[in-house]
Amino acid sequence: MQKNETQIFGIRAVIEAINSGKTIDKVFLQKGLRGELFNELDQLLRSNAISTSFVPSEKLNRLTKKNHQGVVAFISPVTFYELDSLVLNVIESGEIPKFLVLDQLSDVRNFGAIIRTAECTGVHGIIIQKKGGAPVNADAVKTSAGAIFKMPICKVDHIKDAIYHLQSSGIHVVAATEKAKETLYDIDFKVPIAIVMGSEGKGVSPSVLKIVDQQAKLPILGEITSLNVSVACGAFLYEVVRQRIS
Repeated sequence: MQKNETQIFGIRAVIEAINSGKTIDKVFLQKGLRGELFNELDQLLRSNAISTSFVPSEKLNRLTKKNHQGVVAFISPVTFYELDSLVLNVIESGEIPKFLVLDQLSDVRNFGAIIRTAECTGVHGIIIQKKGGAPVNADAVKTSAGAIFKMPICKVDHIKDAIYHLQSSGIHVVAATEKAKETLYDIDFKVPIAIVMGSEGKGVSPSVLKIVDQQAKLPILGEITSLNVSVACGAFLYEVVRQRIS
């Protein structure tokens, strides 16, 4: 029932994968799918907060030529970390924490590029939401140039809860947003820090902006009012590096 290392298909095969502890990144379900076995799968998907999409059968037929039974799933190529354990381990290591929070970033190429930059700048971990974000798939692996295998990634139910946990652990949370009054050069990045980057279209969500400790922007001197999120992320992370090595 398996096509390759990252794709599985068939209702029972996906149920078995979930029950065996495989990290499922995304499941595509045929619209109108019904039946007792599907109900069992649906409950598992919901209880494990696995990202799903209902699509026409033509979409599934493009994903695989095999008998998919209306279900195609993708297994994540990486193992995710628990946020509380990762934060505690970093603090106990004696290093100054440096985390990256991605708020609904959806483009997998931007995601991969950010992972690569994060690894190069010594980020201790990247935090993403289980639903709504870019998939952790083969494209992310390729774009990250393999850095995804070296970078701890945490999948959380809600970004806001993750931010509260970081703050309660003594980590200063800064959101990158063009709405900020301060620039990134006004921020003290020598303290334990987590930088929040937003989605390509909407930026950091308003509800997240309300709870962060500070907001900061990049100075824009040209007529284009914003940068690609992966480029902006690189600028923020290297400002952290500059401050900490100076």
